[in-house]
Amino acid sequence: MSMYPTILYSDAKAAIRQLKDAFGFTEVCAYEGEDGSVMHAELSCGTGMVMLGSKGREGLFAKVMANAGPVGVYVVVSDVDAHYKRAAEQGVEILMEPTDQDYGSRDYMARDAEGNVWSFGTYAPGGAE
Repeated sequence: MSMYPTILYSDAKAAIRQLKDAFGFTEVCAYEGEDGSVMHAELSCGTGMVMLGSKGREGLFAKVMANAGPVGVYVVVSDVDAHYKRAAEQGVEILMEPTDQDYGSRDYMARDAEGNVWSFGTYAPGGAE
């Protein structure tokens, strides 16, 4: 089984730019509707991937996610301090600077332009990376 967080944004194009520029994600694909909204996009980070799209579209997923609050996503990175520096240089709101945790991880936390909380650290759940 694999998991892929899926997030809807009011400005999905800006979200894609921020995820790429500030957090180092790579755009795998992005499909736009006739109105210019992002129908579906996939961005990778290491062996993980996030899917995203524009809010306000048709369909059951868009309907049930319409009033969803912010989400939290944890991403394993090898160099927390370098990753943090890149995000901070791009003006991302930093919620917690790189911190050594009691359980052996080094993490930092940031908020994207639409309120979603992204945590980056060295802890790999289940010992897998």
